[in-house]
Amino acid sequence: MDTHVTTPSQALELFSDLGDVTRFEPGGDSPNDEKREHHKYQSGSLLECITHLQTPKGPKPVLKTMITTACERNCNYCPFRAGRSKMKRVTFTPDAIAGAFDRLYRAKQVDGLFLSSGIIKGSVTTQDKLLDTVEIVRRKYNYRGYVHLKIMPGIERGQLHRAMQIADRVSVNLEAPTQARLDALAPMKVFMGELLGMLQLADQIRRENPQQKLASTVTQFVVGAVGDTDLELLSLSEKLYHNLQLSRVYYSAFNPVTQTPFENLAAVAPLREHRLYQASFLLRDYGFGLEDLNFQQAGDLRQDLDPKRAWAEVNLKNAPIDLQTADREALLRVPQIGPQSADAIIKARSQHRLVDLSQLKALGIKAPDILAPYILLDGKRPALQLEMFDSAS
Repeated sequence: MDTHVTTPSQALELFSDLGDVTRFEPGGDSPNDEKREHHKYQSGSLLECITHLQTPKGPKPVLKTMITTACERNCNYCPFRAGRSKMKRVTFTPDAIAGAFDRLYRAKQVDGLFLSSGIIKGSVTTQDKLLDTVEIVRRKYNYRGYVHLKIMPGIERGQLHRAMQIADRVSVNLEAPTQARLDALAPMKVFMGELLGMLQLADQIRRENPQQKLASTVTQFVVGAVGDTDLELLSLSEKLYHNLQLSRVYYSAFNPVTQTPFENLAAVAPLREHRLYQASFLLRDYGFGLEDLNFQQAGDLRQDLDPKRAWAEVNLKNAPIDLQTADREALLRVPQIGPQSADAIIKARSQHRLVDLSQLKALGIKAPDILAPYILLDGKRPALQLEMFDSAS
């Protein structure tokens, strides 16, 4: 039976009863931290609905909730799928959620809203309720802070544009990298028309309205439930970053849910999700291309090494990069060196020569011994590398 919530007070009570209904929906820039936080709470308290996220506006306590936990779609993996009796079905009015959020914000318990929903009476109707909620939060309660808003499959252009105007981040869950994979995962959804088409439309809206401050766009994949490979997921991710200007791609390792068709499938190892994130950042931030990633014959990444180090083993072991002369792009190819460390190295070497690993540690590189096999310092192999050769012989 569906419970309908119409007042802010009722909403606050039901938030506690529902617990963390959005635990499968990462919303910030540190999804692993979100998962660790979820495990802290098993009390059925309001704290389970408040997650500390790294947002584009900095770290914030964010209320994560849904317009409704009812859904008319039968996605094979989803806890909200139609007919699943173990899911408590609750529907909130926009006024109830907006008012409850305002109370939490004024009590300094939250400073951000992550709003999702199941689909009832179609995507367009559901999206209207999502938009109405944020409009009330913005107009009636004058909240100017962080809002992450979910986009329902196949909504109207005007709805998407408005969502991008009133939110800081919008997300369209692709769920799978191809129509064939999506058919197995969520048979009632259309990959191009309802999902990827929304991301393309968001990019078009952004290009046509350069004078407007519009929300950034993200997506999410469910990893490993239907035979999808890392090559498929990262191939599409690369296109999303470079062609559609996505800010972030999330990867959610599949975990079986009771009373779903996939309840007896094995959970996907968290390490696979972790490697996908590492590879995704290489594609987005480090100048790597898909061809630089070390895929195994089955189309998945190596699990024993992170993808940057796997590339370095093949390309830098016998052709190390000299930190004294390499440009920023080359520095970013070295394991343990990120954008900040690359900038620190460039600044430091303009003042003095880099000749010792201890200097790198002083620049903020936490484990310089890991990068030692792949670099030269002032034209020479680091001393640690010689010690490694000696011990191996």
